[in-house]
Amino acid sequence: MKKHLIYLVCLLVFAWGCNSNKADEHAGHNHDKESHAGHNHEAEGHTHGEEGHDCDHDHGAKDKTAENHSDEIIFTPEQAKAVGLEVITVKPDRFHQVIKTSGQILSAQGDEVTVSATTNGIVSFNKASLNEGLSVKAGESLLSISSRNIVDGDPVLKAKSAYEIAQLEYQRAEALIADKLISQKEFNELKLNYENTKTAYGNFATRQGAKGVGISSPIGGFVKLKLVSEGQYVEVGQPLVTVTQNRKLQLRADVSERYYKDLGNITTANFKTPYDKAIHRLSDLNGRLVSYGRSANTQEYYVPVNFEFDNIGQIISGSYVEVFLISGVKQQVISIPVSSLTEDQGIYFVYIQLDEEGYKKQEVKLGASDGDRVEILSGLKEGDIVVSKGAYHVKLASASAAIPHGHEH
Repeated sequence: MKKHLIYLVCLLVFAWGCNSNKADEHAGHNHDKESHAGHNHEAEGHTHGEEGHDCDHDHGAKDKTAENHSDEIIFTPEQAKAVGLEVITVKPDRFHQVIKTSGQILSAQGDEVTVSATTNGIVSFNKASLNEGLSVKAGESLLSISSRNIVDGDPVLKAKSAYEIAQLEYQRAEALIADKLISQKEFNELKLNYENTKTAYGNFATRQGAKGVGISSPIGGFVKLKLVSEGQYVEVGQPLVTVTQNRKLQLRADVSERYYKDLGNITTANFKTPYDKAIHRLSDLNGRLVSYGRSANTQEYYVPVNFEFDNIGQIISGSYVEVFLISGVKQQVISIPVSSLTEDQGIYFVYIQLDEEGYKKQEVKLGASDGDRVEILSGLKEGDIVVSKGAYHVKLASASAAIPHGHEH
């Protein structure tokens, strides 16, 4: 009987202990209704309750892989096609010695004329839109000068009166010289006066119009400068407009005198204007070296170098340009397009293609540049595949990849 009682007591104690443990477990952790600190165990592929599980094992492997490719920039073929990205293979080739300087575009000699006033008077335009850039023809009347209300009188009428008087005196002299009533010297003087007044009045008469004496352009081309205004008083010889044919232009480069010994080796030049980003090559514009100075400007210490070329493109005479003077040839030089370069705080970089979608940022040291290509002194080797167009987009992709992102478990 005692054994049965002891056995029953043991069963009751055991059952009570098991129920207590289960209540304690579920009181602190409810898997059905509660997530553990935002962590859903049912959605995970592992259980934190299992002994011997190393939660850091998988993350360590990923960190190691990321470290091996930390300098790689991902730029997919689709992205490259969308931005027009292009690459070139680096190889040594011929390059040039270059002198970089500044210069100015000028009109070529004989390609430009300045039209001046032939009489005193008030200016009136014969063309309503007489402004810079207007196309004109040879012999076309551009403006008129009227002297009708001038205090000194109309010079056209004066010329006409002088001519008529000289004509009468000359006709009278012809009759007198036949009878030897005047000397030959006096007759010659009267004849000369007649011829001069006839020429002077003839010049006015052929150009006289309703608005006054017409002023025309001797050449066809474009109005480069308008030097007077409507209603302005002008005098004989005063410049009115400048007309240029704009077919030939000159490039004048101002070179420091320390390069004087190298001027004899200059063959051609490239230049870049401030109003476009294109490099203009004189070799493409039928350009030629005209001359270079034999002495420096005493005020600026520059030696001028002059080229002449065809104005095939839209190049503005008078504009200041960046000039790259090209001389001797250098062999086995690594050079890349200027468009391959990106700059960051004074340091230049290029982007090397590693594979179909992987790129690497590479620092380079620059040498001479002709405006189109630049010499690379260090940072690249033969066979490297370099981004030649679209480098800025790869730079943006690099900056985007460098932004830290939050870790989501």
